[in-house]
Amino acid sequence: MSSEDTGAAQDARDLLIRTVQIASLSGQEGPVADFLSGWMAARGFNARVDEAGNAVGERGSGPLTVALLGHMDTVPGEIPVRVDEAGVLHGRGSVDAKGPLCAFMAAVATLPPGALAAARFVVIGATEEEAPSSRGARHIREVLQPDVVLIGEPSGWEGLTLGYKGRVVVKAAAQRENFHTAGEGSSAGDDLTEAWFRVRAWAATAGEAGGVFGGVQATVQDITAGTDGLTQQARGTFGLRLPPAVSPEEAEATIRELLADLDSVTLTFTGHESAVRHPKDNALTRAMRVAIRAQGGAPVFKVKTGTSDMNVVAAHWPVPTLAYGPGDSALDHTPEERLDLAEYDRAVAVLREALTRLATGWTAGVSTDVRPD
Repeated sequence: MSSEDTGAAQDARDLLIRTVQIASLSGQEGPVADFLSGWMAARGFNARVDEAGNAVGERGSGPLTVALLGHMDTVPGEIPVRVDEAGVLHGRGSVDAKGPLCAFMAAVATLPPGALAAARFVVIGATEEEAPSSRGARHIREVLQPDVVLIGEPSGWEGLTLGYKGRVVVKAAAQRENFHTAGEGSSAGDDLTEAWFRVRAWAATAGEAGGVFGGVQATVQDITAGTDGLTQQARGTFGLRLPPAVSPEEAEATIRELLADLDSVTLTFTGHESAVRHPKDNALTRAMRVAIRAQGGAPVFKVKTGTSDMNVVAAHWPVPTLAYGPGDSALDHTPEERLDLAEYDRAVAVLREALTRLATGWTAGVSTDVRPD
């Protein structure tokens, strides 16, 4: 490795470590947005913090527009930031998803002139991805129309994520007049529990064959019950992960019908996100596969049962899309969140190679090759 390459690799690592050191809970991303936009501006990006608080940086001037959409915010939970003796970075957000976002930034910062002449690369550090609002992605999807999209989420440096399940959140509340437990009748807690049993039974048979990705997953997120002596109240939140075959609107309509005879139960539905699964054969996926192999890896396609900003932008950006980034997604939101810096280095190299191949291969004769069938 040349001294220039060594310097770029260390710069990329320093970017990630500093970014992880800056706390950035959803809705509190201002300091990290300022840092990231300043880092990009110092390395030749046209950088700014936009109206939604996103850190946005652009490089290149070609006809192809590539959006690299990551997110800056994290879930709560302080993890002391350190790099251990094995070269592993510990800290909240190292995997989800500052590692992928910083890999995007580091790769675009070191693209060769030919790639920058062939394409415009727009890196977005979005706000509130970990919140139901997805404020940053919802804003950027209205003001940018890319030809190709990369979503910054941990897939492992050899992994390419094609899709995510959808979701809907059911908030159920039951209320009844208080009565002696020795008497006849059901309690508010009984009614709420019955509602959950029906939702769970429907989920077990809904969807389609094809493993976990094809079915509906239902979980209780919280549940409480009590009385003030006059009125019984019970509340619960049920989270549903939905496959492509079941839209949030269909799930809501079905559940309302299932529970229509439970007069004491009222329902509120939030967090509607449709599942998405992109094609696996286009110019973007081919460029990424070639780049992974060039680094000695074996590319593997994945689909995930969670959600990401891919769900938010898919309908607005009907173009080839992948989620990619270093890190093990099993560590997302856990007390053990950590990222091997050697894997981060490989992901940066993969992105630099893939983006260069994608941009320089974009000519009048092959431009439509990037669009989905």
